[in-house]
Amino acid sequence: MGPKTTKVYETLRERLAAGEYAPGSKLPSERALVEELGIGRTALRQVLARLVAERALEVRGRSSYRVPGPVSIRRPEGVEPWRIHGERDLYDNRWVKLQLWDVEPPGMESFEHHVVKLHQVAVTAVLDDQDRVLMMWRYRFVPQQFGWELPGGIVDAGEEPAGTALREVVEETGWRPKTLEHIVSYQPMVGMVDSPHEIFVGHGAERVGEPTDQEEAGHIEWVPLADIPGLMARGELMGSGTLVALLHILANRRAQGITAAR
Repeated sequence: MGPKTTKVYETLRERLAAGEYAPGSKLPSERALVEELGIGRTALRQVLARLVAERALEVRGRSSYRVPGPVSIRRPEGVEPWRIHGERDLYDNRWVKLQLWDVEPPGMESFEHHVVKLHQVAVTAVLDDQDRVLMMWRYRFVPQQFGWELPGGIVDAGEEPAGTALREVVEETGWRPKTLEHIVSYQPMVGMVDSPHEIFVGHGAERVGEPTDQEEAGHIEWVPLADIPGLMARGELMGSGTLVALLHILANRRAQGITAAR
């Protein structure tokens, strides 16, 4: 990095160390930082990439950066990853790929492990000003049961997850979120299945028409957040994306309530 880029890196590093950006908060946009710090966008991205590599920042999506939340536990050191010696396809179509990987855990002999590869998915919880979340009552033939779900679907080739999140809400419910925020990326079955899930939360929505995805659409309802624990206890919340998004919302509200009480 050149002198200007190094200075910007040091400035942001000092701000993070001083707590000017609160843990868990979003960093100002690239446009705002470019204007404030007098640096080009390409050079700024070099700085941000270095801060991400140093784990001083987390990246959400392509250009959304967040300060890591406060944690007391440190990452263990000296733990070795598994070695992957090769992989071969057993079955492959447009929806699913089944493979065998030759893997070697630390201190053990290598063996073949099944791996299932699925598409990246985006799921969205849209909230209104009455503490309700936009959900669908649907029948899923695999578990053979009805349940409540959040809108979501597969990220198409060349599509950003945020674009998928917005598109799927409109197609499946007929409502368009006014804002969208990426909150977490996760893997639902990390031991054998590769299926990246991107979770978004939207605030406010306007009705733009009827659902256009008839295969995916179900009965649409604005469900009170207060009902979520009861629906969970009854086993009526289907899909890990729905559970992760709603638990994130409830946990954040509980944490905010505890903070306010203090």
